[in-house]
Amino acid sequence: MGKATLVIMAAGIGSRFGGGIKQLEPVGPNGEIIIDYSIYDAVEAGFDKVVFVIRKDLEKDFKKIIGDRIAEKVEVQYAYQELEDIPIQYQNKFVDRKKPWGTGQAVLSCKDLVNEPFLVINADDFYGKEAYRVAFEYLKTRRNLPSKKSICMVGFVLKNTLSNNGGVTRGICKVDKTDMLTNIVETHNIVKTDKGAAIEGENGLTPIDVEEKVSMNMWGFLPDFFTVLEKEFKNFLESLQCNDLSTEYLLPTIIGDLLKEDAVEVKVLHSTDRWFGVTYKADKEEVVKEIKRLIDSGVYK
Repeated sequence: MGKATLVIMAAGIGSRFGGGIKQLEPVGPNGEIIIDYSIYDAVEAGFDKVVFVIRKDLEKDFKKIIGDRIAEKVEVQYAYQELEDIPIQYQNKFVDRKKPWGTGQAVLSCKDLVNEPFLVINADDFYGKEAYRVAFEYLKTRRNLPSKKSICMVGFVLKNTLSNNGGVTRGICKVDKTDMLTNIVETHNIVKTDKGAAIEGENGLTPIDVEEKVSMNMWGFLPDFFTVLEKEFKNFLESLQCNDLSTEYLLPTIIGDLLKEDAVEVKVLHSTDRWFGVTYKADKEEVVKEIKRLIDSGVYK
């Protein structure tokens, strides 16, 4: 197959994490961060290049804390997700924009660095070894169909992805009997409740099935998907009003729209490992416990 690349989206400002850079918070016994475990698992599965998507203002700290270390073990490159990195004809239209453009733009920022199959993950999510293994096995054998792009997504069960400390955003998925994705809806403010889970809105709580399959932004693509992302980003910017300063170009929304157009096929892969992550500062304690449990059980040295 040649190379396979792991793309790590780490440009988030960590606003719900109390202002710190949550991706760089230590969770392991020797100061390891979640990204250390992600890369370890990915390399073990067969990935041999890592592209970090960061902001330029994070670069110095990021390289010092993790990037330079990782570069001793695997090929590392950097892509930069910046507000001004949009086609020139739209720059004046959104001059007042302060909010990042979202995960679609984050992946698009890698287009000049990635020419091989690649897997996209969040920097602050722990996915587990099985997720990387099944994704690599899929990517190394895939070819695009003549009429549509082939994508994979590692799916998780909603109840295993909720935080005890506040609402989370998840891509709620509909999957057919052949494990193909038929629909995905980016859903905000999903909270734990006494009865399971609910979407918290202006009119109160709307219950949601905790057994729903969800996306945690673990997507596998072939490199020509960048052409689709680029085209759709221009369409997104064209359709956006200049006073809309918050709508984001998000992978689940992009892929959901492409599914409706029958332009992609998305294979949903399954992992038996438990996901966990750091959305809020109070989540860190639980992550530290989980990492210790995995070390004690021999999963990690």
